[in-house]
Amino acid sequence: MSHKVIIPIGPYHPLQEEPEFFRLYVEGEKVVDIDIVIGYMHRGIEELCEHKHFDQVSFLVERICGICSTSHPFAYVNAMEDLAKIKIPERALYIRTIIAEMERLHSHLLWLGLAGHFIGYNTIWMWAWRYREPILDCFEMITGNRNHYAMMKIGGVRRDIEDGHLSALKKMLDELARAADMFYGAVMDDPVIKARLKGIGVLTKEQAIEWSVVGPTARASGVNIDVRKDDPYGAYDKVSWNVIVEKDGDVFAKTRVRILELYESIRIIRQCIEKMPKGEIDADIKEIPAGEGIGHVEAPRGECFHYVKSDGTNRPLRHKIRAPSYMNVASNKVAAVGGTISDAAITLAAVDPCYCCTERVAVIQKDTDKKIMNGWDLIRLSQEKTERLRRGLGF
Repeated sequence: MSHKVIIPIGPYHPLQEEPEFFRLYVEGEKVVDIDIVIGYMHRGIEELCEHKHFDQVSFLVERICGICSTSHPFAYVNAMEDLAKIKIPERALYIRTIIAEMERLHSHLLWLGLAGHFIGYNTIWMWAWRYREPILDCFEMITGNRNHYAMMKIGGVRRDIEDGHLSALKKMLDELARAADMFYGAVMDDPVIKARLKGIGVLTKEQAIEWSVVGPTARASGVNIDVRKDDPYGAYDKVSWNVIVEKDGDVFAKTRVRILELYESIRIIRQCIEKMPKGEIDADIKEIPAGEGIGHVEAPRGECFHYVKSDGTNRPLRHKIRAPSYMNVASNKVAAVGGTISDAAITLAAVDPCYCCTERVAVIQKDTDKKIMNGWDLIRLSQEKTERLRRGLGF
């Protein structure tokens, strides 16, 4: 007679950079079920946005995630420009695209390095970190920051890319293209990596569609979706590039998708540098009318979606955010089941989860669907609990 044992992963675990709780139900070494418990990272971003000036919101949403910190403000300004029917200068479209693809490069390299570390292949980890640094140096050169670039604004971008920066950017891309060749050879041809990752954490195409996953998680399962192609924004419809799609749906396929996307991002940036016109970078928007707008972008992890409603004042009446990890994390209910305990940790990490992006909460009365707490109520409850814990510990 089989006996189920519960094994917790999280909310604090070496393979998770942020707190999230996965309860594995196992029989022997086999995972037969999994519970996913979210809610450890909620910071009330949506509520805070509704108390900020429209321009301030772009800085706030940038801090939802440090790794993909241009995806949220990019989606937000797209939503505002949809709401106010704003046409931005063409040069700004190219600059936005360059910044977004540089972010994809450093995000995918970060994931690749961590993936190598998770399976004990620390050489990959060190290589990935080595070649990620020049990207961050270029970010600092262009924007003044290695993360949180503060480039996106309603109507354009805050800073131009100077001609003197382009040679350094081109040099970085040349070095990274050679590094991508090295990563492709090291990962794709390594029999140990193949043995460890192929057939692990499989998410079939049908399951990917059923669970509505996005980004590399979907494309690794044969689902050809990418906001950059499906609903072009920035300069993505002005340059030539390919959507990378694999069919196996396992961790190896997710790795392959991200490595091949490095080449496409390099290709996009090079074309943007060559085609970027001279001219203004900001439409200089002063007022936002009443209305509703939606904006989405293809973040490194998948579709990032923002909805904004305005009543004609200088701040959002409602701001709703859906990050890609919110869609992808739930797919572990099927991808992690059937594998071993050791495979489960790798599978959970394979979607490149960002839990601080994921967390959204509203407190409602279950039988009436009536909202009974706002963001400030939740902050008060948190502060009161912290005080009780402090006193209990004698501090």
